Amino acid sequence: MSTEKNQTEQNQTVQEGLSGETADLTYMSLDKFEEATEEVAKVTQETKLVFSEYYSGITGNKVYFKPENMQYTGAYKVRGAYYKISTLSEEAKSHGLITASAGNHAQGVAYAAKLAGIKAVIVMPNTTPLIKVNRTRSYGAEVVLYGNVFDEACAYALELAKEHNYTFVHPFDDLDVAIGQGTIAMEIIKELPTVDYILVPIGGGGLCTGVATLAKLLNPKIRIIGVEPAGANCMQESLKAGHVVELPEVNTIADGTAVKHPGEKIFPYVQKYVDDIITVEDSELIVAFLDMVENHKMIVENSGLLTVAALKHLNVQKKKIVSILSGGNMDVITMSSVVQHGLIQRDRIFTVSVLLPDKPGELAKVSALLAEEKGNVIKLEHNQFISINRNAAVELRITLEAEGTDHKNRIVQALYDQGYRPKVVKAKGVYSD
Repeated sequence: MSTEKNQTEQNQTVQEGLSGETADLTYMSLDKFEEATEEVAKVTQETKLVFSEYYSGITGNKVYFKPENMQYTGAYKVRGAYYKISTLSEEAKSHGLITASAGNHAQGVAYAAKLAGIKAVIVMPNTTPLIKVNRTRSYGAEVVLYGNVFDEACAYALELAKEHNYTFVHPFDDLDVAIGQGTIAMEIIKELPTVDYILVPIGGGGLCTGVATLAKLLNPKIRIIGVEPAGANCMQESLKAGHVVELPEVNTIADGTAVKHPGEKIFPYVQKYVDDIITVEDSELIVAFLDMVENHKMIVENSGLLTVAALKHLNVQKKKIVSILSGGNMDVITMSSVVQHGLIQRDRIFTVSVLLPDKPGELAKVSALLAEEKGNVIKLEHNQFISINRNAAVELRITLEAEGTDHKNRIVQALYDQGYRPKVVKAKGVYSD
């Protein structure tokens, strides 16, 4: 099928889809999904469902993960990119490809283009994690860094496409790309035919569109829940408005879903097939990262953790739930920061301030008390110039490792009982009693 014919069919479907509830959403057919499933199997690794005893226990459901973070490119995006390229005419391929991406689609297009022997230019935001930039280059693509968010990079990519006659491959607002992503649903349902809920991360909406459409074609009873970061909930706001809207800004650590404006072409499918949207705070992603590392020994990037964090928001019991882990491309600096913040959130690391008399032996007394309470000292800050009152002239800030909130509270209480007037220091340096 030529790219020109494909695009005409897609545009016709979009116009019909935007016209109201009677929209004819026939472009994304079961035949196309079956064709795509055969195509993407050539380049994807098998990602069998992983049963989560931990999350099943705390939610009262049977929870499974679809680990697309284990794909060769570290994310599901290779599915849509490869299937899209398979639909292009030879002429379209000869012009070379261009796309914009915060990272995972970039790697998917770069890898798929390499396999097809096609030139690929990728425009990525300046804020893209280094690991994603370097891996995209490693597949032979030319990387251009532009803008601070995806939308700015995408606008520039469209300019370059027009200037150099490149064939543009949109990361989410393309029905063929969405069909390729939707092959995930085919695999989930084949492996777990009785699945009740599928949780899908949403950035621009391509993955959710493909998964939701195919799942409903195969079994209309399956509930599809899209999950967005609270600081980039463009799809949720669009569904509320009844049409695509653009957020004034986005603010989230889930860089792969930091999108201001969801897809126009895919929006009618989301309206029809997605049952609900859940939003989660960035702080929940930090906790979810630790949960996945500690309980499943898996590295999942922040966007992929959306569906993990959303499990605690589902008010259901005894259901079979699949959370799609969309990617695992997280650089080590981000990983280190997330771990540190996660430990602080869980009270596994905390800082407490005490005032000591300015005389020898006081530090040793505090150290002995902490040792007795089994608090592991990470750092000490000793300030002798906080006050001219020699009875409370020295501030000692102690950063400790604890077993959790209960242990932290026992340590603080022990300090209080010895008359040290402890104050827990918040992460931002603000005191709290």
